[in-house]
Amino acid sequence: MLSRLLLKQRSVLPGFNLALGFTLLYLSLIVLLPLSAAFIKTSGMTLQAFLDAVSTPRVLASYRLTFGASLAAALVNAVFGLLVAWVLVRQRVPGKRIVDALVDLPFALPTAVAGIALTALYAQNGWIGQVLPFKVSFTPVGVFVALVFIGLPFVVRTLQPVLEDLDRSVEEAAATLGASRLQTFFKVVLPVLLPALLTGFTLAFARALGEYGSVIFIAGNLPMVSEITPLLIITRLEQYDYQGATAIAVVMLVSSFVLLLLINALQAWTRRRQGATT
Repeated sequence: MLSRLLLKQRSVLPGFNLALGFTLLYLSLIVLLPLSAAFIKTSGMTLQAFLDAVSTPRVLASYRLTFGASLAAALVNAVFGLLVAWVLVRQRVPGKRIVDALVDLPFALPTAVAGIALTALYAQNGWIGQVLPFKVSFTPVGVFVALVFIGLPFVVRTLQPVLEDLDRSVEEAAATLGASRLQTFFKVVLPVLLPALLTGFTLAFARALGEYGSVIFIAGNLPMVSEITPLLIITRLEQYDYQGATAIAVVMLVSSFVLLLLINALQAWTRRRQGATT
């Protein structure tokens, strides 16, 4: 009887119950309570008032820009982040350490500084903007550029450790069996990298949805044109329309959660399929 009691109380981690309690308390204070406050504030609105607040043409335009630009930026970062990670891990190029350090620049750089720098570069009289045949700053294209800038490190840093641990003997075996480089990459390497690539894509997409500081400077913030949803929420708060701001925030929260849930489900399905084939 005593041995059973000791076995039942034995835990892999000492103090697991206490640590779990502190973790749940911390998450509740930092994450759950602020999120629930938005729903509680919105619950005081009637259904018609809620729909009127979240479905005006200006709000719908901000949804299209925010979600569309975030998705496009995450897709671009997934492709080019894979290329950057591949070069950093597999290639010997001059200045590789400098490039590796520059990847983390969006993490360390304040978002407002990043927005000002991007605006100066891509303005019509900027170093890059003056040679481009189209306008970037103060347009939706500028929003896309800013979101690509802040999202790239998530994909690169997610893929790097997976590439470093990838067994090259599998690629050599595919080559000895007559597979070309493209066939080896798409049929051998990419299936292994796909779960990590989806994770990096998800992180970049989630980061882009909530980005504010680096976007407001380069976007121009023109209603119905280049106004993002986070800025619209701030505008509602400045106008003391707290219920309208929280209503828009709730729509963003629910939409983001559903999209991230679908992406995570796709990632889990990919891992199960990969495990079934190995």
